[in-house]
Amino acid sequence: MFVTILSLFSLIPFYTMIIMGTYVSEDLYTGFKILPGNYLIENFKTVMAQNFLNFYMNSLFVSLTHTVLAVFISALTGFTFAKYNFKGKKFLYYFIIGTLMIPPQLGLIGFVVEMRWLGLVNTLYPLIIGGIANAFGVFWMTQYISSAVPSEIIESGRLDGCSDFGIFTRIILPVIKPALITLFMLFFLWSWNNYLTPLVLINKEKLYTIPLAISLLSSEYRTDYSARILALAMSTIPILIMFGFGSKHLIRGLVGGSIKG
Repeated sequence: MFVTILSLFSLIPFYTMIIMGTYVSEDLYTGFKILPGNYLIENFKTVMAQNFLNFYMNSLFVSLTHTVLAVFISALTGFTFAKYNFKGKKFLYYFIIGTLMIPPQLGLIGFVVEMRWLGLVNTLYPLIIGGIANAFGVFWMTQYISSAVPSEIIESGRLDGCSDFGIFTRIILPVIKPALITLFMLFFLWSWNNYLTPLVLINKEKLYTIPLAISLLSSEYRTDYSARILALAMSTIPILIMFGFGSKHLIRGLVGGSIKG
């Protein structure tokens, strides 16, 4: 019962956001709204008039591609650190973990210069490749694989003539499925909400992602806050669907990744 009540309270901000999207922008200053208004269709038309579907597809393409690559690299690197011994392993591992203490904003200038040198400014590629080598993902996968994958199954795969990469793709990945789903959801959420990197690297409106596109919902003399709020509510739909279907795996992955031994 307590969990149910707590869940209902957690949905209040989302409910409020939807309700605010059904009013004229000026009505939002007249007090807190509980019941829906009658301006939903007009706000929806305002949102769609800004080519919102194109921005939606940009965000989906960037987030899905970035997430798949980042999860794969994190899992492969974590598997290497967890199950292989090589010279400089500890130093390299702690160096990667140490980068977690550096704010990502500090490397943004260098990243922009690099993308400009490669000719990738005003494309979606920097949003995909930026951050796919993720220190948190490496740490997460190293801890999970160390505790969840016995070394015996790796030796069994080698005895059966499987290559190291084959062991990783055919044996390791199915075993660490909860961790993969958990990391996928986290990376997708971070990429979906990314605002600063596209703001710096993208100037073409047709390449905008949703965080940038929402800023377009205004005119020369008026900022349409209701339309913006409705666009925000629409942008949360993939996140709600993903977490709704993956919540069980998320909990399993969080618990498994926090235990080593």
